[in-house]
Amino acid sequence: MTSSTADAAAIAAATERLATALETRVPCAAVRDLISTDDLQGAYAVQQGLVQMRLAGGATVVGRKIGATSEAVQNQLGVDQPDFGYLLDDMDVSHDDPISMRTLLQPRVEAEVAFRLGRDIDVPEEQITLDFVRDAVDVAIPALEIVDSRIQDWDIEFTDTVADNASSGLFVVGDDGLPLSEIEPRDVVMSLTINDEERSAGTGAACLGDPLEALRWLAVQAARFGDPLRAGHLILSGALGPFVPFAAGDRVTASISGFAPLTVTFKE
Repeated sequence: MTSSTADAAAIAAATERLATALETRVPCAAVRDLISTDDLQGAYAVQQGLVQMRLAGGATVVGRKIGATSEAVQNQLGVDQPDFGYLLDDMDVSHDDPISMRTLLQPRVEAEVAFRLGRDIDVPEEQITLDFVRDAVDVAIPALEIVDSRIQDWDIEFTDTVADNASSGLFVVGDDGLPLSEIEPRDVVMSLTINDEERSAGTGAACLGDPLEALRWLAVQAARFGDPLRAGHLILSGALGPFVPFAAGDRVTASISGFAPLTVTFKE
C-alpha cells in the first residue's frame, strides 16, 4: 500500500476530532478535509490512532469487522469497496437486555454471519485461499451489527468511514454457532424485522458473493497490514442486506436460515 499523503499533524487532528465525537456523543464534521478522499493509508492510520486510544483506556481487541461488503450497503454509503475495522470487548452487547443506546450517535442495524476462528491465519498472502480460511473457521454464528457514524448526518466518503473504525458501534452474536459442515454461508437467507415488520432482507451471496470470500479478503488485508487474524477472533463478515435505523424501545430480530432467530431490544 502506498504511504499516506497526510502529515502526522493532520492524522492526529482527524483522530482527535473523531475521538471527541465519540466521547461527547456530538457528531463531528467529516475528516476528509484533513486526509484526502483517496488516502487509504492515512485513513487507516487514523483508525489505528482511535483503536490505540481505546486500548489505552482498558479495552481489548476481540476481532474484526468487514464493512460495505454488499452492494446495497455500498449504495447506502456511497462507496464502491469494502473496508475493515476492529472489534473491541466493550462493543460486545450480546448479553445485555435491553441494550443501552447511550454510547451511540446515529445508529443503524444490519444482520450478518459471523465467524469464530479456530486457528491463526498467519501465512503469506498467496496462501490465503478460500479453502484455507474455511479450514480456519471454528464456527459460524448469527450476528447483528449496530453500525454508527461519528460524522454528522452520515456525510461520509470512503476514507471518512475507514478512519471512523469502519463506522462501527456495537455488536450482538448468538450463543450457539455451527461448524461449516452444517451450514453453507453463501446459501443463507436473511430477514431482519423491527417490531415484527420486515425492514431488510438478503442472502449470503450478497456479501461479496460469499461471507467466506469476505473473510478471505479481510485475511489478506490483515496480512498486508502486519496484523494477522488470530485464533479466537470473532469476524463480522458483512451485511446480508441494507442497514436500517431504529430507536429506543424497538425490538430487532435477525432470522438467518440455519440458525435460531437472534432478537434484541434497545433502551435510551
